[in-house]
Amino acid sequence: MSSIGIHRKKNVKKGIQLCIMVAGISGTGRTTFVNTLCGKKVLESAAEDTYDSKHAHLDKGINIRPITVDLDEDGTRVSLSIVDTPGFGDNVNNEACFAEIIGYLERQYDDILAEESRIKRNPRFRDNRVHVLLYFITPTGHGLRELDIELMKRLSPRVNVIPVIGKSDTMTPAELADAKKLIMEDIDYYKIPIYNFPYDVEEDDEQTVEENADLRAKLPFAIIGSVDYIEIGGKKVLARQYPWGYVEVENTRHSDFLALRSALMGSHLAELKEITHDFLYENYRTEKLSGGVEGHLGSSLNPEELANQSFLLKEEQLRRDEEKLREIELKVQREITEKRQELLAREHELREMEARFARESSLVSQDDSSVNNEQE
Repeated sequence: MSSIGIHRKKNVKKGIQLCIMVAGISGTGRTTFVNTLCGKKVLESAAEDTYDSKHAHLDKGINIRPITVDLDEDGTRVSLSIVDTPGFGDNVNNEACFAEIIGYLERQYDDILAEESRIKRNPRFRDNRVHVLLYFITPTGHGLRELDIELMKRLSPRVNVIPVIGKSDTMTPAELADAKKLIMEDIDYYKIPIYNFPYDVEEDDEQTVEENADLRAKLPFAIIGSVDYIEIGGKKVLARQYPWGYVEVENTRHSDFLALRSALMGSHLAELKEITHDFLYENYRTEKLSGGVEGHLGSSLNPEELANQSFLLKEEQLRRDEEKLREIELKVQREITEKRQELLAREHELREMEARFARESSLVSQDDSSVNNEQE
C-alpha cells in the first residue's frame, strides 16, 4: 500500500478537527446557521435564554461558549468545535467584548506555545485554536457599520475572517447584490484583511483559480438557515416556508450556504488550518516571545522579562534549526544506505552474470572439444 493510502486511512480513523467561531449581534442568524451546519440543534436561540428583569438595565457583556460536535463527512469523522459569542454588539459599550474575543483567541495560542515548550509532550493535548471566524453582518443593505469594521480589523491578525450576511432572504435579489457590493467596497476602503480565498493565476492550476475566483465573487456569503424539512416536488429539502412561497437552504439560486459549507468542511479546510498555524500563530508566537504582545491589562514586559523572552526566542529558533539539521542528516543517511544497498544488489547481479557466462563458456569449450575428438 502506498504511503498516501496509509495517510488517508489514518485521517479517516483519527478524524479531522476544525474550530469555527461565529460572531455577530443578536438576530443575524448566527444560531440557526450553526444548527443547520451541524444538522441538529446544538445552540439555543437568544429567546430561549433566561431573562433576568432585575439586571435588564445593565450591559450583559459577552459570553464565549465553545461546544464540540462530531460529524460525518463522506465517511470521515470531523470533530467540529463551535465557539459562539452571544452578547457581542448588544451592549452600549462593546470595547470589553473586543478584549474578551481577542483574549480567547490568544489563550488558545498560549496553550500551544506552552505545550511546544514542554520537554515531554502530552499525547492527549487538544489543539483548540480557532481556524476561522464567520462574522454575521446585519442585512440592512447599507454596507458596514463602525462596529463591523472595528471587529474585523482587530481580529484579522489572530484568525481567518470570513464575512457573511445572515438572514439574507429578508432582501430581494437586487438588494442583496447591492449590499454585497457595498460591503466589499467598505472592506477594500478600510483595508480589512479578510480571508478572500487567495489564488495565483501563474502558479495555481486552472481548477484552483476557477474555484477560488468563484468563492471570492460570492463574498460576503449570503446565508439562509433552517433545520426544518419541507416537501418540494416530491423531495424533502431544508427550506423556510413563507406565505408567498419558500426558500431552499441548499439551492444555490437562493443561498450561498452550500458553497460556504463545502469550503469550510472540504476544499479549504486544510488551507485554513495551515494559515492559522504557519502564519497567524507564528506571528503571534514571535510577538509573544519578543515581548511585542501586551498583557490583557495593557502592561508590556519589563526589560528583564524582555531579555528573557528574547533569549527564549533565540533558544527556540536554535532548537528548530537543530531539528531541521537532524532531519536533513537522517534523510542523507537514508539515501546513502539506499544507494549502498542498490550498489550491493548490482554487484551481486554482476557476479551472477559473470558466473553464468563462465559456465556457458565452459560448456561451449567442452562441446567444441568433443566435436574435434569425434572428427579425429
